[in-house]
Amino acid sequence: MTDDAQFRRIHVIQGEYKVTDDPNVVLSTILGSCVAACMRDPVAGVGGMNHFLLPGSANGSGGEATRYGVHLMELLINGLLKKGARRDRLEAKIIGGAKTIAGFSNVGEKNAEFAQQFLTDEGIRIVGSNTGGDVGRKLEYFPVSGRARQYPLTGSEMQKTVALETVPQKVIAPKPADTSIEFF
Repeated sequence: MTDDAQFRRIHVIQGEYKVTDDPNVVLSTILGSCVAACMRDPVAGVGGMNHFLLPGSANGSGGEATRYGVHLMELLINGLLKKGARRDRLEAKIIGGAKTIAGFSNVGEKNAEFAQQFLTDEGIRIVGSNTGGDVGRKLEYFPVSGRARQYPLTGSEMQKTVALETVPQKVIAPKPADTSIEFF
């Protein structure tokens, strides 16, 4: 495990994406029903993250479009390509999509399904996924190394590392999660 004090934190808020080739940057965000797609090209040493609120795309354009998955996925991919990534080498991790309010429609599940389908349609390999559940997550993504870890928003300070080397059909975050999860 590396010393996290050496990393410069960049927070990615809803409707944003960030791309970097700086190995000393960690991208972080807080997710409820939103989903973050973390992508990188391991050969070019460039990666990034987006944070979208709704699946699909907006009817209009402008500021409204930044809430939607299609817009942010395209911005993230184009940002990576501009920094030297090649589409055929991109790999992705999908995190988030919780159902945080009982009785409401499950937009988190729709967000996660959208991200999975979008990446599959684009031919981008999914190397890790942790979606669903009923608690939010704090996510940290190290875009150059591809390491990702999450902390359930339950107030617990315990940490547990779990590697996802193959993508399960669907991973549900544990209900009373007392640990963090780390993706390699």
